[in-house]
Amino acid sequence: MKQLNLTDAQKEQFKAQREEFKKKMDDLKKNDNITVKEWKSRMEGLRKEQRSKMDGILTTEQKAKMEKIKAEGKAKHEGMQKQHADKMKAELGLTEEQSAKLDKQRVEMSAKMKAIHEDKALSDEQKKEKMKELMKQRKENMKSILTEEQQKKLKESKEKEHHMRGKRMEDKKEPI
Repeated sequence: MKQLNLTDAQKEQFKAQREEFKKKMDDLKKNDNITVKEWKSRMEGLRKEQRSKMDGILTTEQKAKMEKIKAEGKAKHEGMQKQHADKMKAELGLTEEQSAKLDKQRVEMSAKMKAIHEDKALSDEQKKEKMKELMKQRKENMKSILTEEQQKKLKESKEKEHHMRGKRMEDKKEPI
């Protein structure tokens, strides 16, 4: 948001809109007289309304800049995925064939995830369940591509990474 050079008036509009949205969401959370399905539908409607109103606050130039920022983020993400794939190839000693299969799987998974994310017919909960199923399929596919030794190395690498991430988070906490 800082990169959009918002005016003071726009900042105030965003703040007011966020507060209005928060109030509506709080009111919805307090409503016990509706079904879960209706609640989810209303929540999605509030989110769409929020995005639309926020978008209406931005100028044409700011919207263009926002799209540029999103595109840059996507490119950065893809670069990070490439680095991760190269690192994985080196650490696990993947063959070219294995590497190609994993790249193909990543591209297919990405497309499937995007399709789920953009499917307006699905509720947030349904999307979450479909994503879980995709992750389960991905894990099974990995087993068919990697050797047992490579799977073991991958598991150890993930555990080490998880431990290090937890350690970094603990280091950031202030002493009581």
